[in-house]
Amino acid sequence: MDQSKESLSVKIELFREEMIKSGLKTGFGSPETVYLSQLLDELIMKYQEYVH
Repeated sequence: MDQSKESLSVKIELFREEMIKSGLKTGFGSPETVYLSQLLDELIMKYQEYVH
């Protein structure tokens, strides 16, 4: 795994944890949780570009 993929992988895990914390605290449909989910989606798409 190169540095860019490794960095994205770490960011994905951090955002995933934050999104779950937010969902448990404010609800999974709250604006904050949805925003974090959208950012996570973007990171996942970037990661998939490296994989494919």
